[in-house]
Amino acid sequence: MTSQAKDAPAVRGDLFDPACPTRRLLDRIGTKWTSMAVKVLAEAAPDEVRFAELLRRMPGVSHKMLSVTLRSLVRDGLVARRVEPSVPPGVHYRLTPLGLSLDTVLAAVRDWAEEHMAEVDRANELSQGQEGRPGSAGV
Repeated sequence: MTSQAKDAPAVRGDLFDPACPTRRLLDRIGTKWTSMAVKVLAEAAPDEVRFAELLRRMPGVSHKMLSVTLRSLVRDGLVARRVEPSVPPGVHYRLTPLGLSLDTVLAAVRDWAEEHMAEVDRANELSQGQEGRPGSAGV
């Protein structure tokens, strides 16, 4: 990283600009697997968590999907990866300070989802019951 890039003021994204990378970032951090991985790593912070432990603590995630998710989080600077030189190699992950700041935001979203899921389910059921009735043209 050049000194100029390091010292440059932070540029704020614009979600409504189709060319803004903010959209891609939101796509990456808005997945259920990212939310779960960040939560597991935050609960362990500042300690590390091995890949196999993450896999065990995230029901339903496949080996491949966890690998893809972690690779993205590492690339984005949210997670640090350490490989232990052993046979087989032990791979450990921990949240970076940036990742810890993301956990605060994701925790609020997870809490909201857990608190309001029943209401959302009811709205979905009502909406499905309305489909196909006269006068229920879609949006």
